Amino acid sequence: MKKTLIYIIVAAVLVGLAAWKIADNKKKQETEVKEVAKQVDKINVNVVTASRTNIDTDYSANGTFIPKQETNQSADIAGRVVSVFVKEGSRVSAGQVLATIKRDAIEVDVTQAQNTLQNAIIDNQRYENAFKTGGVTKQQLDNSRLQLKNAQTAVRAQGVRVNDTSVRAGISGTINKKMVEPGAVVATGTSLFEIVNINSLKLSVLVDESQVGRIQIGQTVNINVNVLPDESFSGRITFIAPKSDASLNFPVEIEVQNKGNLKAGMYATAVFKTNHGAETQNMLTVPAEAFVNGVSSGQLFIVQNGTAKLITVKTGKVYGDKVQIISGLNGGEQVITSGQINLDNGSKINIVK
Repeated sequence: MKKTLIYIIVAAVLVGLAAWKIADNKKKQETEVKEVAKQVDKINVNVVTASRTNIDTDYSANGTFIPKQETNQSADIAGRVVSVFVKEGSRVSAGQVLATIKRDAIEVDVTQAQNTLQNAIIDNQRYENAFKTGGVTKQQLDNSRLQLKNAQTAVRAQGVRVNDTSVRAGISGTINKKMVEPGAVVATGTSLFEIVNINSLKLSVLVDESQVGRIQIGQTVNINVNVLPDESFSGRITFIAPKSDASLNFPVEIEVQNKGNLKAGMYATAVFKTNHGAETQNMLTVPAEAFVNGVSSGQLFIVQNGTAKLITVKTGKVYGDKVQIISGLNGGEQVITSGQINLDNGSKINIVK
């Protein structure tokens, strides 16, 4: 009987302990649920503090050197190449003879044209004298004069053909490619030599739309050449495209006098001084990623009493991933940089550390 009573008491105690534990766990769960519910109403965001910083205002753009002048010298007349006077790497001057084309048949035509001209001169002189005495009509004299002019024109035309048998350099420069050998038969327009002038070169770069308004024709630009790190170069802006490409970049050309080591095709970096020579400038900036719908919108969220407040600021220049703030922020504000797509003005936020 005693044993039975003891069992009953122990069982009651165990039941009581279990009930107390269940109630305690329920209370903890309710507390946790309330805390989670509070957090569910908030949107997680990252923030940065708007602050003043020294920004490198120089702008860099990469590009390659191209010759200031280059041309493919071609044959002006068809025929067999007799002589070639230059080789690849030869320096040539404008007008210099590079090769000659066989002209035997042309010289025969020249002789015939000259003979025809002599006959025309004699005939015309006879008609001129006869007209003075009334021996020929005015029409006959005019025909004689016309034949004389035609004969003179034919001689000049044959002279042009003779001149065309000499292939001459159109520009001064260096023979980059020689595409003909003696004995080759060429047609009119066949490319025979590639000539490049690298006494001065042009560095062709693309400048972003946010920077193109800060450079101008005639401006001096420092240039760094990757394969010539120990040498310094500078050039002058000679061209700024009036129209951008599809990526909103503007082609810009910088002319550089060649000191002897630069080659067309070399890769280089142009460094544009965009703040009257100052390398850095202290300014208030925020990350470009903070803006809603891009920097051009001027809109961003700041933290205010645990909520997101949408404001509009006036932006200045873009320096890499930093955007200059002209007005709308004083500095020290917490600016939201992520999660904006889920935010409305007044949304509750949770700052993620």
